[in-house]
Amino acid sequence: MSEAAAVQDPATPLLRVEGLTTRFPAGKASVPVVDGVSFHIHQAEVLALVGESGCGKSQTALSLLRLVPKPGVVASGSVWLEDRDLLKLPIPLMRKVRGHEISMIFQEPMTSLNPVVRVGEQVMEAVLLHERVSRAAAAARALELFRRVGIPDPEARLQAYPHQLSGGLKQRVMIAMALSTRPKLLIADEPTTALDVTIQAQILELLRELTRDYKTSVLLITHDLGVVNELSQRVCVMYAGRIVEQGPTRSVLAKPSHPYTRGLLASMPARARPGERLTEIPGVVPRPVNWPAGCRFCTRCPERFEPCDRVVPKLLPVSSDQVAACHARERDRNAEATS
Repeated sequence: MSEAAAVQDPATPLLRVEGLTTRFPAGKASVPVVDGVSFHIHQAEVLALVGESGCGKSQTALSLLRLVPKPGVVASGSVWLEDRDLLKLPIPLMRKVRGHEISMIFQEPMTSLNPVVRVGEQVMEAVLLHERVSRAAAAARALELFRRVGIPDPEARLQAYPHQLSGGLKQRVMIAMALSTRPKLLIADEPTTALDVTIQAQILELLRELTRDYKTSVLLITHDLGVVNELSQRVCVMYAGRIVEQGPTRSVLAKPSHPYTRGLLASMPARARPGERLTEIPGVVPRPVNWPAGCRFCTRCPERFEPCDRVVPKLLPVSSDQVAACHARERDRNAEATS
């Protein structure tokens, strides 16, 4: 793990996503489950993509890697990794990018690991697939990685099958596999889901060390704003396939501008006093076939007014580095300008 990614101009994003739209068929039509999404990630930066289940976070990640399950299709947009648009790469070149330059920790390690292959062998396979090294060198890399991610008794664990490991150890194996080719970007899809608090803290500390020591960039996909606050420098809040707020994590969490972001923050257990009922956002994320024509949050929003159900709000500046897509914010800004 000694070779870090090549240092690039800090002003140039490692990853730049512009207008990404992914569609799935619905009857005779098709619906966008990822709709015009744009964001960027710099080297050694952690960007959090946050929202409820069904908002399109995981489909966004799969779209970046061109792994959208059929019959879905990436319909438009661009995904620039340094100077290459990944959506235009030939399939053989895209396969080389996956797992080598961009790795992904999938949401459920038990279903991502092969149950009949020893975990050490699975990490070795990832190395052998992308690099011309001997099996001995791949085995040495796997052992080094197991030590690096804090797996106890790593020599013995190399010979274990997935069912012989705890949830936290399986997650560490997945992280070791993702790091085996020293990627420039790591996509972590709900990396702490179903882990106890102690293991969760250890996984977050491991991801923090990766960005600090090896300049690895991380796209952190989560619904947990506590994890966002702990690890990320910037955050994109996603709802019903669209980005509704984006900015530095501290700014967005301290002064959320979009009603959905405020609803997520209010529903955090840490915000409730002992004995108080947790605040909840009424309703559920609508299915793509039922998305409102205007603001997709309008059916659940306590601040909705006349244009919300028919006019799509634009992402507008809240401050110099924070944007939000909300008609109420636009109305307030116009009122301030005319007063």
